Amino acid sequence: MQMIMNLHTHTFRCRHASGTEREYIENALAAGLTTLGFSDHVPYPFPNGHRSGFRMDCEQMDDYVDTLLLLREEYKDRIDIKIGYEAEYYPAVFDDMLALVTSREIDYLILGQHFLRNEYDGGLYAGREHDAEMLAEYVDQLIEGLGTGVYTYVAHPDLFRCTCTDEIYEKEFGRLIEYAKNAGIPLEINLLGIRDNRHYPTERFFRLCGEIGAQVVLGCDAHSPDVTADLVSFEKGLAMAEKYGAQVNLTPKLVPVKKRT
Repeated sequence: MQMIMNLHTHTFRCRHASGTEREYIENALAAGLTTLGFSDHVPYPFPNGHRSGFRMDCEQMDDYVDTLLLLREEYKDRIDIKIGYEAEYYPAVFDDMLALVTSREIDYLILGQHFLRNEYDGGLYAGREHDAEMLAEYVDQLIEGLGTGVYTYVAHPDLFRCTCTDEIYEKEFGRLIEYAKNAGIPLEINLLGIRDNRHYPTERFFRLCGEIGAQVVLGCDAHSPDVTADLVSFEKGLAMAEKYGAQVNLTPKLVPVKKRT
């Protein structure tokens, strides 16, 4: 299998990525990609002036979209540029976020749930250790988010750390994987986690994907142009999927993003 599409790419606007959009595109071309999707952390219109420390501001969205539209036109005969966002599901302000991003060109959303509940109001970072009760809540929130019908796939679904038993882990994450399978929504083997030796992607999560029969994708989660197409980590992620018999989808179909009525 060869990497031909990467839908998980960030820009400097999130304040923890570097490089220009053009550099990402040129590196994607050099690696043989035919589709490159930009999915910077979504601008969320939080109430009470809350400003997230790891996403673009709402005022930066027009520049993000305008820059990518110009590059899409410039490179149209060489590579397909898609415009998207990595977006948490925060129930209290989700519709406000959808209204904002659909006011401009948008091709897709990926669900990257960094916090439980709502980030600006009692949110808990998913990457810290939590108990079984919090795991159940995390899975409930992801399933509710996927139920909105606007997400193309789930980024780093196993970001969540749990001190629970294997039995509870399999029960709760099994619910998410079953839902994703039935909805035809792939789950991501995150290549940033592989190249940075993070706690994800986890063997036991993707073993469950193989047993249940859910689709998986491989996302570069690129925060610098040199890993726009991370072929070394791609091969490692592919080996993990093959080890557990998980079905790899190299070209997931983009789900249209519309405001809810």
